Amino acid sequence: MPAMIVRRILAVGLALSVLLSGAPARASAELENGAKAFIESLAKQAVDSLADPKVARPERIDRFRRMFNDSFAVEAIGRWILGRHWRTATEAERSEYLGLFEDLMVVSYVDRFAEYAGEALKVNRSIAENENTVTIFSEIVRPNGGQPVRVDWRVGRNKEAAYKIVDVVVEGTSMSNTMRSDFTSVINQKGGQVSGLIEVLREKTVALKQDAERK
Repeated sequence: MPAMIVRRILAVGLALSVLLSGAPARASAELENGAKAFIESLAKQAVDSLADPKVARPERIDRFRRMFNDSFAVEAIGRWILGRHWRTATEAERSEYLGLFEDLMVVSYVDRFAEYAGEALKVNRSIAENENTVTIFSEIVRPNGGQPVRVDWRVGRNKEAAYKIVDVVVEGTSMSNTMRSDFTSVINQKGGQVSGLIEVLREKTVALKQDAERK
C-alpha cells in the first residue's frame, strides 16, 4: 500500500478517535453546566418568591408546593424511600402515601423561608455520575460570616431533558436515606403494613400544620 494512502488512513483514524473521545466529555460538561444553572436559578427563584415577609403563609405554601413539584422528582423519591414496600402497597395506599409525602415536605420546610436572613447559595463544583445524573456541591453562605452549611444536590435529567432534584445531602446526611430509614422503621413497628406508615404521616402533617397556625 502506498505510503501516502497509509498516512491518510492513519490521519482519518486519529481524527475519529479524537472526536469519539471528546464526545463523552462534552456531554458530561453539558450535563454539569445545565444542572449548575438549574440549581442556581432555583435558589434565586426561592428567595425571590418565598422569602418576602409580606407574602401570606397560605400563598407561600402554594408557591413552595409548585416549586417543589416542578423541581424535585417527587414520585421517584417517594417510591425509593418506601423501598420494597412500594410493591406490596395497594394503588390507594400508594396514592395517599405520595400525597402525604408531598404534604410532609411542604409543611416541614416552607416556614424556613420566612426566616430568611440574607443567606446565599454558592455552587463550588460538580461531578457527573453517569450520562443523566450529576452531583452539585454547594454551600449556604451566611451574611454574618458564620460557618457555611454544605449542601450537595443530586440532580437527574429525565426523558424530556428536564432537570429534577433526586436527593439533597446536608453536611453529609442524605434526605432520602434518612427518610427511608425512618419510614422503614415505622412500617416494621406497624407489622410491616404501609397503612401504618400512612396513619403516622397523617398525624404528623396535621400536627405540623397546627403548630404553624399557632405561631
